[in-house]
Amino acid sequence: MDTHDLQILQLIQSDNRRSAAEIGQEIGLSVSAVSDRLRRLNASGAIAANRAAIDPRRVGMTACAFIFVDLEPRADEALFADALRGYPEVQEAHHITGPHSWLLKVRTRDTAALQIFLTQRLKTVPGVLRTETIIALDTAKETSELAFTVPGATIGGQP
Repeated sequence: MDTHDLQILQLIQSDNRRSAAEIGQEIGLSVSAVSDRLRRLNASGAIAANRAAIDPRRVGMTACAFIFVDLEPRADEALFADALRGYPEVQEAHHITGPHSWLLKVRTRDTAALQIFLTQRLKTVPGVLRTETIIALDTAKETSELAFTVPGATIGGQP
């Protein structure tokens, strides 16, 4: 992966609807060169998905919670991770260090739906010992964009 690939990734992660012509103009490559690179980045898995970023509040998903999950000492971690993949409410699931086993980011319609998720789904997974839930009151920043460092490149006026 070279500087041009990193520049393309930096541009499309904030707006993947940009045309190859727009990208090429911004980074100094031809439309065909950008198209070829995009195909290669998709094929290699560097671009994991092309999807819309939806504002959760505008579609009624008003509750955002972070849940620490403690598993029993001999719990099957793989079984737990598989269960999490089946829950659309779970946006992120991280196996972490420290006093807890997992950290989840969960979004639901409201706190009533969050309670149902906790009691009827999460806490019924084999091996779950306890949970600790922290509800976000407001969100100052939320992004899936990576902070690329592109050597010697200036994109959109930013070094």
